[in-house]
Amino acid sequence: MSILSSDNLAALEKQGIELPSWAFGNSGTRFKVFGTPGTPRDPWEKIADAAQVNTYTALAPSVALHIPWDLVDSFSDLRAYAEDLGVSLGTVNSNTFQDDDYKFGALTHEDAAIRRKAIDHHLACIDVMDATGSRDLKIWLAEGSNYPGQADMRGRQDRLQESLQTIYARLGDEQRLVLEYKFFEPAFYHTDVPDWGTSYAQVVALGDKASVCLDTGHHAPGTNIEFIVMQLLRLGKLGSFDFNSRFYADDDLIVGAADPFQLFRILFEVVRGGGLNNPDVAFMLDQCHNVEDKIPGQIRSVLNVQEMTARALLVDRDALAAAQRSGDVLAANAVFMDAFYTDVRPALAEWRESRGLAADPMKAYADSGYQQKIAAERVGGVQAGWGA
Repeated sequence: MSILSSDNLAALEKQGIELPSWAFGNSGTRFKVFGTPGTPRDPWEKIADAAQVNTYTALAPSVALHIPWDLVDSFSDLRAYAEDLGVSLGTVNSNTFQDDDYKFGALTHEDAAIRRKAIDHHLACIDVMDATGSRDLKIWLAEGSNYPGQADMRGRQDRLQESLQTIYARLGDEQRLVLEYKFFEPAFYHTDVPDWGTSYAQVVALGDKASVCLDTGHHAPGTNIEFIVMQLLRLGKLGSFDFNSRFYADDDLIVGAADPFQLFRILFEVVRGGGLNNPDVAFMLDQCHNVEDKIPGQIRSVLNVQEMTARALLVDRDALAAAQRSGDVLAANAVFMDAFYTDVRPALAEWRESRGLAADPMKAYADSGYQQKIAAERVGGVQAGWGA
């Protein structure tokens, strides 16, 4: 008998994790970006590669876009192409961090003309959402200052709210704005949206169609991320996750690679707080594959999320509550650790086979020959990467 109950398996079957289009392009550090054979040269090839992840895992039904990196002549055509491959186009991510005008801010800039340019970019992103059927506009701002006295921090918060109000007013009835936060980089003295509290304060002032995006790599060392997950779910303002791993800063490594126990703890709070398979809480990856192949890197990532979700579902909630009520510290911790140490991989492999999927998606993809095929066919042109 499987260690996963029928209810657990039913919950896992509904799980979907959105993939980032940019994860299939070349990426690296500020020192070097390494190219790899077969890297997509345009958004169409990115979508084709993302569809491979869904083919072997049934976990990745949608692909997020980044504008202007994923600009095409017809987003309606791109939408139809994605749907033909069995995936949809998801979150649209804006970009106000690669234009010279935004050196000292975009939505927070002192110059009203530059703020208007940044606002208009977001309105154009909503036009893309209209064409793709996307629900969420995700905003991450690389804005702040490097030196005390350089900027009026309060004035920037006021200007940010004013800019966001203009963008928010353009959203359709079924569309949402999700505001991401990051505690530092590229600004090092202050960041305009550095933490969940600032993001929360900004989106609450906007209204019901605005919520917070939590990137698991965007916190100071030692931050209790699962507490933030709990609080935002409790407040009804956790709109989406960007899953990745970090050792030092915003490393954007494969989710679960640095601290799988942290991922487990986060997902327990997701389950506990009603966030699993909740349409108002979007799961997404935000990773870069600097030295590993992109498609298997994404396959490994969604499998890691699935495995830790399965372990989180195994927590004996009744036993945990009883131990907590009685003040039995070690018993409560043991309930957690028993679930975390349970190896769910054989049960998940058996379950995949029962659904017509390969027991080992990583091996199935490696054996498919797709990696060799794209390496041979995608010759010439410019490989996609940062800024393309």
